[in-house]
Amino acid sequence: MHPALLGVFTIAIGVVGCVSYFYLSNVFLDKVLFPASGPKAGRNINMANQIRPWLFLFPAFFALTLYLAYPVFETLRLSLTDRLPGNRYEFVGLDNYRQMFAETKFWESMRNNMLWLLVVPAASTGFGLLAAQLTDRIKWGNIAKSLIFMPMAISLVGAAVIWKLVYDTRPIEQDQIGVLNALYIFFGGDAPITWLTLPFWNNFFLMAVLIWIQTGFAMVILSAALRGIPEETIEASIIDGAGPFQVFFKIKVPQIKNTIVVVWTTITIAVLKVFDIVFAMTNGQWETQVLANYMFDKLFRANDWGMGSASAMIIMLLVTPILVWNVRNARNEMR
Repeated sequence: MHPALLGVFTIAIGVVGCVSYFYLSNVFLDKVLFPASGPKAGRNINMANQIRPWLFLFPAFFALTLYLAYPVFETLRLSLTDRLPGNRYEFVGLDNYRQMFAETKFWESMRNNMLWLLVVPAASTGFGLLAAQLTDRIKWGNIAKSLIFMPMAISLVGAAVIWKLVYDTRPIEQDQIGVLNALYIFFGGDAPITWLTLPFWNNFFLMAVLIWIQTGFAMVILSAALRGIPEETIEASIIDGAGPFQVFFKIKVPQIKNTIVVVWTTITIAVLKVFDIVFAMTNGQWETQVLANYMFDKLFRANDWGMGSASAMIIMLLVTPILVWNVRNARNEMR
């Protein structure tokens, strides 16, 4: 079957299945378990109304259990075992974690992830806030916003391919198609530079791709927050003699502080899971390995399910506190 038809068929099955489940479960509840007739009609109606919400929640609970809870516990189990020939598993306790912590590549991945965490969320949020403020002050601001947001429509692999061409290096006797090397040679450089092989600095060249993408996301959210600031407070500060910088940093930024934090943490979660960019541009070579790539190498290249699962658990442990904090913050905002 053609993939497009298969996709449509799958969606149709899902929709029909959900509608059928809700309809039949309600019929079963009202007609079989608690019929709204007879001497116990009032009690039955109350019981049915108490159970009905759980019927609607059950599909979500089932999906979360099957696609979230079960994989987490299965990954934890695998991280405590060693895979033997014949698809057998031997319990080894924390040996996989000890072996992983003893590897230089793991600590390289951890160091790079921490570097990404320091740079990308701060830069993306900062540039997004700056773009949100400046685009609201110009006539063609909507066009500028569209151009800045456009990278969000590109997949991470697609963005990586684009930026790999930006960093492209050709022999000195050939024309440079990479923008950076073309500019470098134009302004008097002796020879093109292989940007992605420069230790330490190549990590920043990779980060630029995610910053380029996430700046549009930050700009859209923060622009909406800035427009939600009451005009009275801004006008009052201007009347009191506040300049543009004072209005921005002392009036606007404090009022959208919670939104800034939400944007920051959302980008932080994306950074902790970054994989596509590094895989497509350097494949983790030249000291650019990150945790997700380390996990991929262990699982699918070394076929070491134990250490691969252990590294996956490390990523989950790093992401979970941020997710919990983000959810709590969102709930407090709603209250």
